[in-house]
Amino acid sequence: MSVAYSQTATFSVADVETAFRRFRSDILMIADSTKAITRQQAEDYAHDAEYLAKRDYLRKVDVTLLNGNGAELRACCYTVNEQASDLVSSRPGGVLWPNVANARIRIVLSYTLKYTDAARQAAEPNLKINWVTSTADTSHAVLNSLGGRAYVSNAYGLQRKDFG
Repeated sequence: MSVAYSQTATFSVADVETAFRRFRSDILMIADSTKAITRQQAEDYAHDAEYLAKRDYLRKVDVTLLNGNGAELRACCYTVNEQASDLVSSRPGGVLWPNVANARIRIVLSYTLKYTDAARQAAEPNLKINWVTSTADTSHAVLNSLGGRAYVSNAYGLQRKDFG
């Protein structure tokens, strides 16, 4: 005997916006607590991530606090989940990172296969950040896993994993 199961994820642009409002709150809290980026830079990063997510171009957003020597101090990795209806949504927060002299924030976006060269060219005028190719290691192997949260609306979600 065999059984077949099929599930269709259903979500709208409004669901993506709901999840990314929570991401925006997180990135603003990171900006406020670390002073490593301005609130306007945080808004710009959030805008671009949401813009790309609405077009199904975004797979993951990695946010890392680096000290003046480039060593990782804290990180959050947000992974897009388009079948997140079984997850429980959390409130944003828990990201009060330290204010360290000469620190910087590194944000690395990972894309879906839909983000072709043509899609990049079409998206570029709508993005606020001049994104460049990165070879940064985002495994956070030098940090401890600290759990995470989920930001969900219907079947669309961002699963946040924290490192410190």
